[in-house]
Amino acid sequence: MIPLESWLDDHLMQQIAAENNLAETVFFVPKNEGYHIRWFTPELEIDLCGHATLASAFVLYEYLGYSKPQLTFYSKSGELIITPDGDKFQLNFPSRMPVRVTEYPEQLLPGLGITDPLGVYKSRDYVVEVATEREVLNVNIDIALLNQIDVIGIIVTAPGSNCDFVSRFFAPNCGIPEDPVTGSAHSTLIPFWAEKLGRNELHAKQVSERGGELWCENIGERVTMSGNCVFYMKGEINV
Repeated sequence: MIPLESWLDDHLMQQIAAENNLAETVFFVPKNEGYHIRWFTPELEIDLCGHATLASAFVLYEYLGYSKPQLTFYSKSGELIITPDGDKFQLNFPSRMPVRVTEYPEQLLPGLGITDPLGVYKSRDYVVEVATEREVLNVNIDIALLNQIDVIGIIVTAPGSNCDFVSRFFAPNCGIPEDPVTGSAHSTLIPFWAEKLGRNELHAKQVSERGGELWCENIGERVTMSGNCVFYMKGEINV
């Protein structure tokens, strides 16, 4: 997370993200009463990212003196509204309901090691639905195959054993074999599972090795998700 007074050159921001080699490096600058926000993977700029937005809000509120009841980020995906929610932050994101597809890249299922999905869907990302949480946990990707698919990300999801649904998110084309927790994926997962389960308030877990929990709500053309943030490290970059 890199706060700026004004934008750096795009190429320089991409170089910084590549050097950081994290799922996303986020940059923001003041705009109106909020901030303009951008996210870069090690290989490219993307249109939406949840956990880096959460981290930016956390730093603004806890360390940079922001104190208003809501925070607005202006992004490639429109306005993103962040609201402090007790020990969590609530993110208000666009809803991206996926559509079931019968034609999809031949590398998709072999690249995930999945032979019998319940369905394949598409929004910005591909969504592969399987029957059980165990199947999600057992996914072992073939990066060489998934790299051939022209898409930002690939989501695998199923009902959860002690939550409403679980997921994992892979984006090897972006330099991210697996993302630990992915807010942008839940822009798709929340409306998907709200429709399947017949209710709008949902508890989700992303079951990557690091993992994370989200408390979610489907609110029509928007979704909300709340999560915790923990301070890890502070440093300086010389450019």
